[in-house]
Amino acid sequence: MRLRSVILDTTVRLVFDAALVLSVYMLFAGHNQPGGGFVGGLVAGAAIGLRYVAGGLDEALAVVPVRPSLLPAVGLALAVGTALWPLAGDEPPLDHRVLEWHLPVLGEVALATATIFDAGVYLIVVGLVLMVLDGLGREGDEEAEGG
Repeated sequence: MRLRSVILDTTVRLVFDAALVLSVYMLFAGHNQPGGGFVGGLVAGAAIGLRYVAGGLDEALAVVPVRPSLLPAVGLALAVGTALWPLAGDEPPLDHRVLEWHLPVLGEVALATATIFDAGVYLIVVGLVLMVLDGLGREGDEEAEGG
């Protein structure tokens, strides 16, 4: 049985959601300001790391309902797909476009292809952090069993 700190558990519960919101803000603000997919992914990874320290591997892996190895795969597909998509239109790779829509409730909505690329990088970073924590947690479990 693992002893848990009430102070650490409470602090992590308070900080975790705010850190995830900050990471998503950094992801979307990174096009025009400091931030982006890498920095946002690191902030999300740090928040997940806090969950790992406070509650162990099961709480860290409960953040994302899929296998950790799926996130970098999807992120890499997004990043590479966004980078190579302009080649279909005889344009250079990583060419930047802004897609605009008019939605009834929200009004004008714009999405830059750089944001899609950054979302892929974000998923890669978060997935790699989860994979590292998974590897560390499994190794610790084997040692605790006497292996």
